[in-house]
Amino acid sequence: MTAVEQPGIGRRWPVIIVGAGPTGLTAAALLADLGVEVLILERWSDVYPQPRAVHLDDEVYRILDRIGVGAEFAQVSRPGLGLRLLDPRHRVLAAFSRTTSAGRHGHPAASMFDQPQLEAVLRGAVARREKVTLLSDVDVTHVVHERDCVRVSMTDRTTGVLWVERAAFVLGADGANSVVRSCMGSRWEELGFTQRWMVVDIDTDAELNQWEGVHQVCDSRRAATYMRVGERRYRWEFQLLDDETSADFATLTALDPQIRPWLGDTELEQLHLIRAAEYTFRACVADRWRDRRMFTLGDAAHLTPPFIGQGMGSGVRDAANLAWKIAAVLRGDLSSECLDSYESERKPHATALIKLAVSMGVVMTRGGVAGDRLRSVAAPAVAKLPGFATMVTDSATPPLTPSTFVRPGPIGAQLPTGLRAKLAGTAQLAGTLCPNLEVGPTDDGSGRLDQVTPPGFLVITADEPSDAQAHEIRRRGAHLLVVAPDSELRQWLAEAGAGAAVVRPDRTVMLAGRSVAAVFTHVPAMTEPTLADTADVAAVLADFLPRVTAES
Repeated sequence: MTAVEQPGIGRRWPVIIVGAGPTGLTAAALLADLGVEVLILERWSDVYPQPRAVHLDDEVYRILDRIGVGAEFAQVSRPGLGLRLLDPRHRVLAAFSRTTSAGRHGHPAASMFDQPQLEAVLRGAVARREKVTLLSDVDVTHVVHERDCVRVSMTDRTTGVLWVERAAFVLGADGANSVVRSCMGSRWEELGFTQRWMVVDIDTDAELNQWEGVHQVCDSRRAATYMRVGERRYRWEFQLLDDETSADFATLTALDPQIRPWLGDTELEQLHLIRAAEYTFRACVADRWRDRRMFTLGDAAHLTPPFIGQGMGSGVRDAANLAWKIAAVLRGDLSSECLDSYESERKPHATALIKLAVSMGVVMTRGGVAGDRLRSVAAPAVAKLPGFATMVTDSATPPLTPSTFVRPGPIGAQLPTGLRAKLAGTAQLAGTLCPNLEVGPTDDGSGRLDQVTPPGFLVITADEPSDAQAHEIRRRGAHLLVVAPDSELRQWLAEAGAGAAVVRPDRTVMLAGRSVAAVFTHVPAMTEPTLADTADVAAVLADFLPRVTAES
C-alpha cells in the first residue's frame, strides 16, 4: 500500500516526538511552553497500564514542576524514606534514612509513584497545551532524512492505513527497541551487566506493617528488593536463578515463598496480583544520540539497572536538556551545531549513573558465599563512617561535562597562576544544577527560583551590575537576578567562591565567576522566551531548513 498523508494532518511540523512515555510527554510540554508546535506519535491508544518505573529524585521532580504538574504529581506519589540493606536472612546490615521534607530543589529527595498514574498526569498536561497534538494507535515504521526535513512513515494500527509526516526535528523517545535509533544506525554499547529478575506488583488494602523505605536483600544467590509504592501498591523484585523462568512465578501461590517475609499474617486472598513479569536488567548506552535532525532520548538512548532508581529520571533529564536548545535553534538564536552539546553533555552523565547502578548491583548481588560474608561485616562498618550515610541519600547527580554551554569558568589563561588557583572554586559550579532556593522579596515577588524567574537564561549575581552591564544582559534576552546579602542563593555562590553565575534555561550553571563583570559577556544572545509563547515557529522554518541542510 502506498503511504499517503493523513487527511487533516500530513503537514510539516517543527518537532515530531515518537513515544508518549514520560520522556516524550515531558519533552513535548517543555517545547510547547517555548512556543514550539509538536506532534507526538504513540502506538498505544491510552496510557500503557503496566507499572514500570517507581522512583524519581528531586532534580527530576523539579522538571515536572516546571511544566506545571508538581501539585498533581504530589497527589499520586509519596516521599521515599531511604534504604535498608538486608542480609540473606533479612537482618538489617545498614540503614540510610531520608527526610521527607522539601530540599534545596523544593521537593523531597526521593518520591515513589506508579508510572501509569504519572503518565496520566503528563497526558493531561500536554492536552492542555494547544501546541501539542497527540496521535495514538500508530506504529512508526521508518524515519529518514530528506533534503530539508525528516520523513516519518507510520501505520494506523486500527485501519491499517499508511501515511507520512515531516518535521524539522524528530525525537525518538520510543524505548529500548527504538525505531528511531535503528533508523539512525546507532548501536548499543554494553557496559558489562546483565541479570534476569522477576518484577512483581501487588495491590492490596491490607497493611503489611513494614518500614516504608526500600528494602534491598544483599544475597549472591537470590538478591531481592521490596518497597511500598503507594497507598495500595507494593513492588517486589527478585533475581531469577539460571533454571527459572517467569512461568515458575505466574501465580500468588508460586510467588508466596519470595514475598512472604514481608507479608507477615497477610493472606494471599487479600492480595491482587497486577503483574509478575521477567525483566532482563541491562547496562548499555547508544553509541550515537544524534544524526543530523534525529535524536534519541530515554530508554532509546540508555538502559540502566534499577539499583539507584535513575532509569526513567535520566530520560526526563534528556528532555529538559534538549528542549530549550531545539526551541532556540528554531527561533534562529542558535546554530544547529549547538545541538551536538546534547549528546556531549547527556551521554557522559547518563553513563556515570549507569556505572554507579552497576557498581551498586555488583556490591549487593555478587561474590558468592564469600561476598555475602564480606557484606555482613563491611556494610555495618562502612555505614558508620562520617558522611557516608549523607553520600548514600544525597540525590545530587554528577555535573555535566564541558561543552558549548558548560564552561568551567570564564577565568583562565590570562590570569596569573596563583590567582587562577584561588578562583578555581568558581569552576566547580559549571555543569551543576543551580538550586531551586527561596528568592525574594524581589521585583518578581517571593518564592523559589523557578517560580519567580522566566524560562530563559539567568544571570544570578551578588553584586549590583552597572547600568551598561544590566542593559547588555537584558539585550541578550537573559533575566537579571541580584540576590540579597542574606539570601540562600548568595550563600550558594559564596560557598564556591563565586560572585555571579550564568544559568541556562534548564537551570544548569553554564559558568561562574568572581563578579558579574566576569560573566555577563558570556551570556548567549537569545530571544527572551516566555511561557506559552504565541510566536509562530513555523515562520522561521523557511529560512531554517535550507540552512540546517547546508550545515549537515
